[in-house]
Amino acid sequence: MVKTPTWRSDKRTSSERGYNSKWRKARETYLRSNPLCVMCKEQGKVEVANVVNHIVPHKGDQALFWDRSNWQAVCKFHHDSTIQRQEKLEVVIGCDDRGIPLDPNHHWNKK
Repeated sequence: MVKTPTWRSDKRTSSERGYNSKWRKARETYLRSNPLCVMCKEQGKVEVANVVNHIVPHKGDQALFWDRSNWQAVCKFHHDSTIQRQEKLEVVIGCDDRGIPLDPNHHWNKK
């Protein structure tokens, strides 16, 4: 089985992975329209977003990379901690207000 390289193990430059001037322009436009971190907002906090995150990791899929419905504005803290951890572990971290895990694959959510 061939594993898709992670951002840590992928030896291509960011530009070669699609993060070029076209991306920077699209990112700036998106952040102007979506200036606050969606994850902070869910926690009742207000924090400026400075990262456009791909909700579903694109893993090189250009259609998914450019699909704006797959983008979310987040702060650097959430991107570099919560989101990176979720992607590495392949789980959704956290629970709802009743204490039920958000990850649909968690055994508590199995019927």
